[in-house]
Amino acid sequence: MSSLFDLQGKAAVVIGGTSGIGRALALGLADAGADVVASARRSAQVDQVAAEIEAKGRRTLRVLSDVSHRNTLEKLRDAVVEKFGKVDILVNCAGITKRAPTADFPEETWRDILDVNLNGTLRGCQVFGKHMLARRSGRIINIASLSTYLGLFEVAAYGASKAAVGSLTKTLAVEWSRHGVLVNAILPGLFRTKLNASLLDGTDRGREFLARSPIGRFGKVEELVGAAVFLASDAGSFVSGHILAVDGGFLASGVNQ
Repeated sequence: MSSLFDLQGKAAVVIGGTSGIGRALALGLADAGADVVASARRSAQVDQVAAEIEAKGRRTLRVLSDVSHRNTLEKLRDAVVEKFGKVDILVNCAGITKRAPTADFPEETWRDILDVNLNGTLRGCQVFGKHMLARRSGRIINIASLSTYLGLFEVAAYGASKAAVGSLTKTLAVEWSRHGVLVNAILPGLFRTKLNASLLDGTDRGREFLARSPIGRFGKVEELVGAAVFLASDAGSFVSGHILAVDGGFLASGVNQ
């Protein structure tokens, strides 16, 4: 059974893989046997995570990327293919958010959030997907959100972007699955990261999230690793177009008391 989840010999790229959920997934894929390249915009963070991957006995590269600029993703892909001969697994994990009333939300900020969260995911899928389609083999894992399905107060741009990521994931699965490229998404629930800490810590919002969570706590980012390994491994060979919620039961929640 363990061989179903073994990623030995696989090459993985985690875009936005140097902090929070992305870092946890990069290290988790390495623990499962994959060689992993965790890429982002800041060289110090890329170096740090690369050293952690190497400490696990896995191979990696130190390559910067910015999902707002397609050419950086193309350079990343080409560097990984040159080093490892292929890309088997792509995780699109770059994301930004901002909380503000929607009526006065700056249009420029709206565009920036959609460009990173949605367009950046599309760019990653396109750039690496062409390589995978040519090989007729690959796994793409996007990152969805509770706001893919639910309305969350004063984060309309983020919610719109993540709802669209869910739709994009399903559409690409319809187009690419028959060609050997499986596209899925992980939907994290209440995971405290640098991206959302200011929205959750000691706030009414954080307390409401916890009150509506059947498990009653925030998740640990390491608790997302199993879902990623499943979707990236032979264990997930007949799974495509799925949005896998790892949310402590939040989406199932109605009345909890």
